[in-house]
Amino acid sequence: MSAAENKALARRFFEEVWNNRRESAIDEFIAEGAAGNDPDFGAGREGFRQQWRKWQAAFPDLHFAIEDIIAEDDKVLTRWTLTGTHLGEFMGVPATGRAVRVSGMSLDIIANGQIASGFDGWDALGLRQQIGAIEP
Repeated sequence: MSAAENKALARRFFEEVWNNRRESAIDEFIAEGAAGNDPDFGAGREGFRQQWRKWQAAFPDLHFAIEDIIAEDDKVLTRWTLTGTHLGEFMGVPATGRAVRVSGMSLDIIANGQIASGFDGWDALGLRQQIGAIEP
């Protein structure tokens, strides 16, 4: 796939899987044995699916706004801003009703039209502070 096609795939992934909350799209976009750097997401498509369900339950209005996408060969870097409302238990914290806003980036490797591996860097500390898991 070209860099432009990979960028389009990354954009569609965020739109379909996260913003449209289409769980079945996980099978389309995430490779069965996908790897990542976040141990909370586990390994592979099913590990991702389990974490996706937790995020959806905790933040039913979760939305990723794409700020930038850069691609080279099979690598796509997406800078995003996540917003949502904490309406379900997350990280052991009961729903607070608080709005959250978190920035981050995802560096994905695309192979055979799917995300084969990903490296996410995001403000996990800021999210924990916003939902009251830790003091600011």
